[in-house]
Amino acid sequence: MAHRHLTNHDILVLVDLIDAWEGRLTWDSLCDRAGEMFGFRPTRQTLNAHLAVKSAFDAKKNYLKEGPTPSRRPSSLSYAEQKIRKLESEVERHKHENERLIERFIRWQYNAQKRGITKAMLDEHLPVIDRDSSE
Repeated sequence: MAHRHLTNHDILVLVDLIDAWEGRLTWDSLCDRAGEMFGFRPTRQTLNAHLAVKSAFDAKKNYLKEGPTPSRRPSSLSYAEQKIRKLESEVERHKHENERLIERFIRWQYNAQKRGITKAMLDEHLPVIDRDSSE
């Protein structure tokens, strides 16, 4: 069976799947679940190659490892509703900020490519600063 490439929509579906994941999360289990959803089973390497999927996977693994922070029960439903609205607003704000950063990154990527700057050049480590120097 020929494998198809993951679309942007597939990536968003995978990120949502990871965010809602319950139980132990592994690359194999994620590949299996993706196979059920898409009709083909992507490889771990395919999923890992997409930054959004890898970031969501790593964040979820850290969250599952550290455990959720215990929260106090709200004193009333109106307070709980306010808190939910605030958190939903924060999520929307972070989504918009993320979209702006992705647009900026794409613009930088285009401009770097236009000027002949390679990915390897951009990924070079920053120089070490010698703070003990008396100069």
